[in-house]
Amino acid sequence: MAGRAEPSGPAACGGAPGLLPVLLLLLSAAAIIPRGDGQNLVTEDVTVVEGDVATISCRVKNSDDSVIQLLNPNRQTIYFRDFRPLKDSRFQLVNFSNSELRVSLTNVSISDEGRYFCQLYTDPPQEIYTTITVLVPPRNLVIDIQKEIAVEGEEIELNCTAMASRPATTIRWFKGNKELTGKSEVEQWSDMYTVTSQLLLKVGREDDGVPVICLVDHPAVKDLQTQRYLEVMYTTATTEPAVHGFTQLPNSAEELDYGDLSGTPVPLNASTEALPTVQLSNASLAFRPDSRAGEEGAIRSVDHAVVGGVVAVVVFAMLCLLIILGRYFARHKGTYFTHEAKGADDAADADTAIINAEGGQNNSEEKKEYFI
Repeated sequence: MAGRAEPSGPAACGGAPGLLPVLLLLLSAAAIIPRGDGQNLVTEDVTVVEGDVATISCRVKNSDDSVIQLLNPNRQTIYFRDFRPLKDSRFQLVNFSNSELRVSLTNVSISDEGRYFCQLYTDPPQEIYTTITVLVPPRNLVIDIQKEIAVEGEEIELNCTAMASRPATTIRWFKGNKELTGKSEVEQWSDMYTVTSQLLLKVGREDDGVPVICLVDHPAVKDLQTQRYLEVMYTTATTEPAVHGFTQLPNSAEELDYGDLSGTPVPLNASTEALPTVQLSNASLAFRPDSRAGEEGAIRSVDHAVVGGVVAVVVFAMLCLLIILGRYFARHKGTYFTHEAKGADDAADADTAIINAEGGQNNSEEKKEYFI
């Protein structure tokens, strides 16, 4: 008796010809599911500013009291249930239950960035990961201006630099309330970015004192800006009203009236032909050359020289007189002795001194008079 052949192909799958495509479809769907994407574990990615606190949460749906643990990017266990094997005090337990393990990480730095794994000890084990992204705001924001003081109509260059940020910043320019367009360049060093934006601006007198603002758009910081005030140098032109008629020029310096140089027009008479308008300024009249004015100036110079000479002679004579008087008084200054009390030194008292003094009564006796 010949043996019966075993069915192969579609018939081998329970004899149902349509079952094989369904199995292939299920296998394909399972192949596209990321590895470790468990059915009961839930978590979210975390974005944090450098220096702040990041919170990692591993949650379980339909918990069956399975053990939950959290691992760092190096797959070292941070927490196993409510126990912390990792000796890093920045990790602190926030909440532990059968359905959640929540851990905080303080003073976050760039080195803490990466994938953190939530594991659930089931059969088979389940695992999902959360990503911590660290943002770094710009360290400094500076505007450099090509020229501190610009000239009206000149084009100046301004550069705004935002240093050491992550990710790269976006720089916007404003002049007053009006937004302008600049050109940015990005430089990367390690994981940090430095952005420099250049702005070319043609200035006018209306820009004098107007602020130019450099504003930064970055997810780690709000309202970070710096500004510089424009200084524009410009000239102010003065205009005089037009004068109809003409102004007669003076013939000499004597005819100049320095009190009336406003350019008052002289009306045309009937016999005068129409002449072009001539406007004289004070400066043009004051500097008009004239020979008589030169002569008067020379005469004034001579007078000043004579007066100066006389004053010098007088001063010299007074000095000489003072010197002579000084020498005279110096020679006649001293102590003088008279002979009026000669012989009174040996007297016993004042009366005897008077008697013995020259010119006293005793001496008068020595004077004899003879009458013929």
